[in-house]
Amino acid sequence: MVKQQCLFGTLLSIKVPGRHFLVSESWRKGVKMTEPNRQSGEKEERIIEIEIERLRPFKEHPFQVKDDKEMFLLQESIEKYGILNPLIVRPVPDGYYEIISGHRRKHAAEKLGYRKVPVIIRVLSEDDSILSMVDSNLHRERISYSEKAFAYKLKNDVLKRKSGRKKSQVDHKTPRKRSIDIISEDCGDSPKQVQRYISLTKLIPEMLQKLDDEIISFCPAVEIAALKENEQRELLKAMDYAQAIPSLSQAQRIKQLSKEKQLSLEKMEEIMCEVKKGEITRVAFTNEQLHKYFPNSYTPAMMKREILALLKLWKKESWES
Repeated sequence: MVKQQCLFGTLLSIKVPGRHFLVSESWRKGVKMTEPNRQSGEKEERIIEIEIERLRPFKEHPFQVKDDKEMFLLQESIEKYGILNPLIVRPVPDGYYEIISGHRRKHAAEKLGYRKVPVIIRVLSEDDSILSMVDSNLHRERISYSEKAFAYKLKNDVLKRKSGRKKSQVDHKTPRKRSIDIISEDCGDSPKQVQRYISLTKLIPEMLQKLDDEIISFCPAVEIAALKENEQRELLKAMDYAQAIPSLSQAQRIKQLSKEKQLSLEKMEEIMCEVKKGEITRVAFTNEQLHKYFPNSYTPAMMKREILALLKLWKKESWES
């Protein structure tokens, strides 16, 4: 056991077979989790080890755990230094603990063969645990659009529930802040931007994935989120038909047609087939050039469908085989 000094005081370097931990000296001394600090009035928390099988993921957890490059680097770090930041958990029935912060650390440790992980146990209500989970994850360097959208929605729902509760006589005259404004102050996005993110939760999974993959841009996706589910699925067909992604102006026009109850697959295909600015040099054929390869009964739309189908088949056979 070796002592080291750092900004947080004295750390103890503890090595056991296959593991290496850096923990505060107060952990070894067994500081009680809820015992008040007589000088500061704050509560100190104790780090303990819990079996991984007793940990449960947070329900409706919006942040994804992926076996990507970042996970590989996290595993390397844990293998070399141990888990420097304990997981935050809360007790739930039947002797289990729900993870509030640390899903990625738990996954990495599990892949490295850990049977136990260091945790801090906090007794929190359902709403407070959601707020803590969201706030502890939003600081991550890389967060996808969908993760941020559903995190904002969860926090917004909780804040709205809390603001709906009766206020005490002392603060009944205090003006209430909108939940959107509170999220804006906490997270740095403007209230309008927070609303845009929350609206993204109305996207169907396929459309949301295209946003996360940066196939669709953020602003057009916000407009598309206003469409009904069946309209979004029809738009996917139109995008596939035209082999194009909606620009902001196209998405806005499609949204307006939906409001006016005039939206159809044909109109979406027509909009998606428009020549966008910067695409003037794209390849184009006249009907006369194409008609000699198709029956006379074929319309331009039917010819285009056939051509795209043949090109897809050619791509699959020639490039993807």
